[in-house]
Amino acid sequence: MGPCGPDESQKTMSDTPPDRLSVNPDSPHYDADLLERGIGIRFKGVEKTNVEEYCISERWVRVAAGKTLDRKGNAMTIKLQGDVEAYFRDTAEG
Repeated sequence: MGPCGPDESQKTMSDTPPDRLSVNPDSPHYDADLLERGIGIRFKGVEKTNVEEYCISERWVRVAAGKTLDRKGNAMTIKLQGDVEAYFRDTAEG
């Protein structure tokens, strides 16, 4: 296989999105570097672009509930249960 084998396996490990991630900077699960890289979410096999937070192991996503805001000015969210798949957009395209 040559010298590329170990490098590819290391790349695969670093290309695994975290189990849980949030777009809210106040959340302990927020990571600006990962969000800047671009995370894609498939929920129940359908591509979602309005996900505010996800957890793969607990099988849920939080999606924005329209343009409704809470009293602190944050988007209101709805928690949906189901199969969640996260991936990095840059590796899926290339």
